[in-house]
Amino acid sequence: MEAVQNASKKSAFSDYRVRLSCIFMGLGQLFCRQFIKGALLMLLEIGFILFLVFAGVENIIGLFTLGTTEGVPIMGIEGDNSVSMLAWGITTVVLVLLFALAYYANIKDVVYTVGEIEKGNRVKNFFESCQTLLNKKFYFLTLTLPLVFVCIFNVMPIVFTALVAFTDYGGEIVPPKLVSWTGFQSFRVIFTMSEYIGTMGKILAWNVLWAVGSTFLVYFGGLGLALLYNAKCLKWKRFWRVFPMFAYAIPSFITLTGFYFMFCDSGPIVGLLKDWGWVKENFTIISYDSKWSLRLLGFFCCAWVGVPSVMFLATGILSNASKDMYEAARLDGANAFQQFRYLTLPFVLFATTPVIISTFINQFNNFSIFYFLRPETVYAPGYFNANSSDLLINWMYNLTVENRLYSLGSALSLILFAFMALFSLVAYVTSPAYKKEDTYR
Repeated sequence: MEAVQNASKKSAFSDYRVRLSCIFMGLGQLFCRQFIKGALLMLLEIGFILFLVFAGVENIIGLFTLGTTEGVPIMGIEGDNSVSMLAWGITTVVLVLLFALAYYANIKDVVYTVGEIEKGNRVKNFFESCQTLLNKKFYFLTLTLPLVFVCIFNVMPIVFTALVAFTDYGGEIVPPKLVSWTGFQSFRVIFTMSEYIGTMGKILAWNVLWAVGSTFLVYFGGLGLALLYNAKCLKWKRFWRVFPMFAYAIPSFITLTGFYFMFCDSGPIVGLLKDWGWVKENFTIISYDSKWSLRLLGFFCCAWVGVPSVMFLATGILSNASKDMYEAARLDGANAFQQFRYLTLPFVLFATTPVIISTFINQFNNFSIFYFLRPETVYAPGYFNANSSDLLINWMYNLTVENRLYSLGSALSLILFAFMALFSLVAYVTSPAYKKEDTYR
């Protein structure tokens, strides 16, 4: 059977109509009497060729050169915008790849059409092909548009950011000055200069501690509340569940801004502590040199914002737990802690392992917590463009937005991406959700 199929494919590829479509899109369809489809494909290729002639080739060349004429605004010389050329070059490469995909689809379509003709079947016209697309291949039609938007709004910005890491873009080298490719120079700066490597080591250690601690606090805090709300002895369960819902419904930046004004030097919390004589007059929680006081406040705010979502998730999972399993455990003499350790926790962990991984990643890249709790731009001593409570994502923001060191920020983002991708892969592959997929089926 496979030999027959391969022979039919070879005979189809030897057909002159297939060869014509390989030379120019739509020609094969025209000779198969699919005039509307062939004309549209020909117009697509003509438009693509015109785009290459008038802009595409120049954009691809600009992607490699990043400009040759430096602008001098005082003298009226506009020059080349290296960043714009980089963006348009990436866009052109994506369009070329999409056109190549369309060219492949064109050849595949004419091979199928020629095969149908050789079998003696009637060739579908354009409207019948559209009807088949709507009825039998509707998934293809509905997924194409999201794929295009993902390429435009997700893939292209990521590629742009990654390529910026290999240039000298930033600092004094910004348009109208020309940007050039520098290879791995930004990575060498991060890992060799004492200011960067020292700051990165401190922030990375704190970032890992923050991600592990906040994930543990949010997850087990939410699980604990879910177990408490599911307890039979608790009365007015619906009433008590309203309060976590309020904390979950309010936008996090409003909550964090409120916490900032409550715990700042002029806020009510510090004022009351001083009035009661519990702290000294120079006591502060939020200041440019605050360290553990602000970090602990960050843990508290993170739990306030994140625990309700885990609680709602765990409540739904616990409602599906088998009651017979717990009844058998009680008959065997298992106490409440043993039931939680050997029954509840494995069951919830199995169902929520992807949630734990995503929570860890979100907390590792949690920009808003310490940005809203300490909006001042004063940097702590011993840190290069950073504070003692800043995470890597906050440091990247300081390097790029505050100091315009775009290439260094992009290099740091690539390092962060590699670390998180490796962690996510290892954590999921070694988790029970991957190894014991059929356990709770």
